[in-house]
Amino acid sequence: MTAGARAYGWTIAVAVALLLPGGPATAAPAALAAAPATPVRAPRPYPLTVELRSLSPTVVRHDGDLRISGTVTNTSGHRVTGAHIGVRIGAAGSADTRGALADHAARTILTRADGAEVAAHTARLARLGAHAGRRFDLAVPVSGLGLDGAGAYPLTVTATAADGRVLGLTRGYLPAYPDGTGLERLRTSVLWPLTDVPHMEALTRRTGDGSVLPVFRDDALTAAFGPGGRLRRLVELGEDEPVTWAVDPDLIVQAQAMTRGYRVARTPGSSDPQEAGPGRGGKAAAGWLAALRKAVRGRDVIALPYADPDLASLARRGDPALATLLRRASATGTAVVNRALGVRARTGVAWPAGGMLDAGTAGYARRLGLDTMLASGEGPDPYGAALVAGGATDDGAVALDGGGTALTYDATLASLLFRSHPAGGAAGAPARLALRQRLLAETLTAVRELPYAARDLVLVPPRRMPVGVGRALLSALAAGQEAGWLEPSRFGDGLRAPEAGELRDGGHPAGLRATELPPERLAAVARDRRRLRALAMVLSDARATVASVRAALARSVSTGWRGDAAGARAYQEGVARYLTASIASVRLVPKSRVVVTGGSATIPVTVANGLQQDLTGVELRVLSSRPERARAVDRAVDVRASRAVSRTVRVRVSAHANGPVRLTAQLYTRADGRPWGAPMTFTAEVRSVPSGAVAFVAGGVGLMVLAATLRLRSARRRGARR
Repeated sequence: MTAGARAYGWTIAVAVALLLPGGPATAAPAALAAAPATPVRAPRPYPLTVELRSLSPTVVRHDGDLRISGTVTNTSGHRVTGAHIGVRIGAAGSADTRGALADHAARTILTRADGAEVAAHTARLARLGAHAGRRFDLAVPVSGLGLDGAGAYPLTVTATAADGRVLGLTRGYLPAYPDGTGLERLRTSVLWPLTDVPHMEALTRRTGDGSVLPVFRDDALTAAFGPGGRLRRLVELGEDEPVTWAVDPDLIVQAQAMTRGYRVARTPGSSDPQEAGPGRGGKAAAGWLAALRKAVRGRDVIALPYADPDLASLARRGDPALATLLRRASATGTAVVNRALGVRARTGVAWPAGGMLDAGTAGYARRLGLDTMLASGEGPDPYGAALVAGGATDDGAVALDGGGTALTYDATLASLLFRSHPAGGAAGAPARLALRQRLLAETLTAVRELPYAARDLVLVPPRRMPVGVGRALLSALAAGQEAGWLEPSRFGDGLRAPEAGELRDGGHPAGLRATELPPERLAAVARDRRRLRALAMVLSDARATVASVRAALARSVSTGWRGDAAGARAYQEGVARYLTASIASVRLVPKSRVVVTGGSATIPVTVANGLQQDLTGVELRVLSSRPERARAVDRAVDVRASRAVSRTVRVRVSAHANGPVRLTAQLYTRADGRPWGAPMTFTAEVRSVPSGAVAFVAGGVGLMVLAATLRLRSARRRGARR
């Protein structure tokens, strides 16, 4: 919305209205003024619950009948007789601001602002027993509603007793857009996200033929990809719709892995691949991928950064080294999306949680190669980072000072979509209807506030959008487009001609801060990355393992963990356990004593390789505590062991004197000479060294003593001369 659109009415007016006669409570303004400190008792809930299940037409465009159907439920323990259903249109007519829409939704009891009941057009309710429900149908002539041109009209449907007492009500909105209305259409770009929480582990299992099977922490994607599942239904709903698909590449990777065969851990986070059973979602994943390829053909597709990383958490508390890993993963993920879906996906789009964009988050996004940033268009906010632009649009493109472009989206609509959780089936019809009518009312009111200005609207639903929300959103878009005040727009259109702006630093709202990944979790991920580099040095074929663990590290910092601290901790600890188990599976088998006979011998040292692939890249070094008695001939011995076997390495030793010698064996990585695992200390008992060797050692010691004595005498003489 344009700068003038800040007058949308983000202002919420608080007013005290007189209640209608016969209502459940009344209060005079004078009485309220006389006792301002007296707490106001909350009104008792109405005994009847009213729900709307259908409203036709969705948008009033010409005369005819407004048909309303719904249900009334008696929540009291008493029988209700003689009641009827009636309709009221707001006394002030159509809403002039979006704040007025919020006021209407916030009222819990009937007030004068709700208007008078439309006379002679009510529906009688038959006797309603305690805790019983009943359906109602009502038809009201549009001409009798008192509508005055285009606008969103507050609608209240009431259940009223014979004596005029209100027994229950529900509120909604009735958009009117008469044929021939010529307001400027609102160019609308809709994001259609396909994301989920991570399911694939770092753990893999090698088969007898050398193939690698991924291990999933659960099999939840089988239901999500299958008929009726959330992700399958979203693909079906979005097909042929003018939406911009926002796809997490990791979801594609997981679906492809399922089609090729996978295992499911019996215990999430297990470090033993043998404890995983066969996955059963290959067919569902293949069907989902095929449906998605068809749905996105010819449409805008955004490849989100791999695993949808939590940019705000990383910017505030993350190890800078993780940025390199995430940038590399995103480049790989984009290639996966393009190949799998046959598209050229847009890249470089950052989507901070909650749309909260500050300088730190924007800077981190740029480090990942993300130059377009989705940001909430709420405007200045004393409690959080606010986007500030001189003359910039509320939901248009803003060229940021430090580089990159912020594309702001409608925060109120995003909040409505995020808070709504209507079911996808018949049970969710009332909630979907309410959401659809509110979306229509919000967009129509926005158009009327600046009726002849060309403006853009960006709609961003929640990342894990429920099917019911998607259905309501598409229904509202279709109705607004058919009526004539909404017009589909491509994602890139909103990035045209950005206005200059800047980001003001500030703290994020408490709700968003509370769901951030804690610093200890991010530090653990960075530590796991360093341990992966060490593990890769000892593997004969590190590519599959490195790719699996790197992807898991990216998943460990996913935005999908927001609000699921326990899940985030469990997933990261599972990755850490896998690395710990892998590193610990290459070790020296303890021994306590060996016997060395003769002047030279070989000492066997056993190296256990519990990895699922051959061990290379390590060497064994043995040091002696008494090298004058016995020492290793070879400075280092290469170690090679087949997968899942133990290998005995023989170290040559030369002995010079009988007796015990303490030897320490230690593995090292050949690439950087760093110790691997714990050292092993054991005793070598040297026996039967030939007398010549002993004499040689004794003579050598005597010569050393003689040389030291001569050196000392020479020094004393020089001192005496001085």
